Amino acid sequence: MIRAPAALAMLATAFAAPALADVSVLGLWQRDTGTARVQIAPCGDKLCGTIVWVRDKDSPTKVGMRVFYEMENERASVWSGKAFNPENGKSYEGTVTVVGSKMTSTGCVLGRLICTSIIWDRVR
Repeated sequence: MIRAPAALAMLATAFAAPALADVSVLGLWQRDTGTARVQIAPCGDKLCGTIVWVRDKDSPTKVGMRVFYEMENERASVWSGKAFNPENGKSYEGTVTVVGSKMTSTGCVLGRLICTSIIWDRVR
């Protein structure tokens, strides 16, 4: 017999599992230019990326900014959601793809007609 709290915990885990099914993206990543680090972690039933370090304190990128949000595991090593660009203050449809120790974040506009990408290296 399953007790109500145990059943609720199992049910909550079942609903959270799709977003967190592939956790290879979780962790600390540094922009390939060495100017910022982002921590990818669960936030609710999705994933978010928060800036945890910046080299240039005068940059528009600030520690604590959430630059990836509403990220859901789309397929193996690919997450889709939203990306925020602190340099222009705009949000974009975004994807994050992990291959080995590299992560590529891509933000797009106009139905993915115009996109730009950033490469990140895994720190841990």
